[in-house]
Amino acid sequence: MSNSQRPLKTRLLGLGACLLLAACGAPNESEGVIRFCIANSARNLDPRHATDATSERVNHLLYRGLVDFDDSGRVVPGLANWEQVSPQRYRFVLGQHGRRFSDGSWLTAADVAATYQSLLDPVTGSPHGSQLDLIDQIRVLDDDRLEFVLSRADPLFPSYLGLGILPAAAIMAGRDFARAPLGSGPFVVRDWPESGRLLLERRRDGQRIELVTVKDPNVRVMKLLRGEVQLLQNDLAPELVDYLRAQPAVVVETRPGVNFSYLGFNLEDPLLGQRELRLAIAHAIDREAILKYLFHGLGRPAQALLPPEHWAGAPELEPHAHDRQRARELLAGLGYGPERPLRLSYKTSSDPFRLRVASVIQAQLQEVGIELRIRSYDWGTFFGDIKAGRFQVYSLTWVGVQGPDIFRYVFHSASAPPHGANRGRFRDARVDDLIERAGVTEAVAEQAALYRELQTRLLSELPYVPLWYENQILARSRHLSGYRLAPDGDYDGLERVVFNSQPEDRDGASPRLFRGAAASRQ
Repeated sequence: MSNSQRPLKTRLLGLGACLLLAACGAPNESEGVIRFCIANSARNLDPRHATDATSERVNHLLYRGLVDFDDSGRVVPGLANWEQVSPQRYRFVLGQHGRRFSDGSWLTAADVAATYQSLLDPVTGSPHGSQLDLIDQIRVLDDDRLEFVLSRADPLFPSYLGLGILPAAAIMAGRDFARAPLGSGPFVVRDWPESGRLLLERRRDGQRIELVTVKDPNVRVMKLLRGEVQLLQNDLAPELVDYLRAQPAVVVETRPGVNFSYLGFNLEDPLLGQRELRLAIAHAIDREAILKYLFHGLGRPAQALLPPEHWAGAPELEPHAHDRQRARELLAGLGYGPERPLRLSYKTSSDPFRLRVASVIQAQLQEVGIELRIRSYDWGTFFGDIKAGRFQVYSLTWVGVQGPDIFRYVFHSASAPPHGANRGRFRDARVDDLIERAGVTEAVAEQAALYRELQTRLLSELPYVPLWYENQILARSRHLSGYRLAPDGDYDGLERVVFNSQPEDRDGASPRLFRGAAASRQ
């Protein structure tokens, strides 16, 4: 019997016995290294090629882009400010902050141009290049200014320019950025001895932070309690979160998240290409029960890829209600039922908690006449299969989504791999039209209305069945402070995290600071 199939009480007792053996020690500050334990390793530190969440998050520490995003998904200046000179011409002016590459060279407009020219070069083979194929010319005006000339107007264009900037000389020299990154971000790679250990150094103060990969969440928790690591973020089963809340040496923090979990389908499959079947699946899944009993409330239902608080979100969308009878009726119309169950293959990762979620979905679908065969794989194999289209049904989470350009990348009929991430081969003329109209609409209010209409159409056609937005979870040693959870799970909190000279009290205040800071705390 696998760990995910054992009774919950038995697994918790086993975990408790293991953790009692762990000494809740303080970190060894004499080493000067903060250790951040994560579930999956970074795979590619070249921002032109990275597609997995961990690589994207690490790259955000190593590189800086022309633009960034606020918590509502609106584009804000990063390295540069910009102005729209004409409908098809944008001028960017680099500021002074963040322009020193980690090798000491100064970042100029020529580096920006070389980065995007490389991205658009078919020889580079970047999966992100198709999003920028509207760039017709890149003109370097001087060291601080450049212009992008577009083949068509697109008011969202600045939001496409979040890619980390690479040095032009290193691009020309053929540097392997995937293993030897070189950017102007707040961190630099100091050592990468193996895939599960990545040593970063914070450039402003030399603080070293090691990313340690441990796939088993129970082992990650034990390492935190023993003082072997000082930070855990996400990928923890809710009962582990509850357990950590009770530990005196640990601080647990949570915040609502924006990362979108969903069921995806191969729409070229003769069964799953039928909307009625996808709608039956949507009605069969009881998301509220899953969030209550499996997630312990650490999440909220999702109706669309963008969260409702996003400027282009659709907060008025009504979800497909949990309705087993309606699901059975839809299946009966397709010729399936108790006497003739429908059999489908469902791929997921081998993470124990994800397997438990898959097992609950399997049980819920079985109640309406759908038999799911769960196929679990290590992350690399699983994600490789999804990108290659080797699936019927799968579950994944979109992380780090900022702008509504994600809709073109994921749902436009021209974005099937390798030109985008339309992995289910969804094709819908109305969806294509809405994406294209929104992309050329200047007025923000009209643009947002088009995106709301688009999300309504997607919820109707169901290329994905929306599931939930999971909360962000941090567990840290009381010997650390300064880390701020991001709503999308980025690692940007590492820019400010520091060792405390004394551990915090239970309410999160340092003994030295508690009395003087009490009046100003909320």
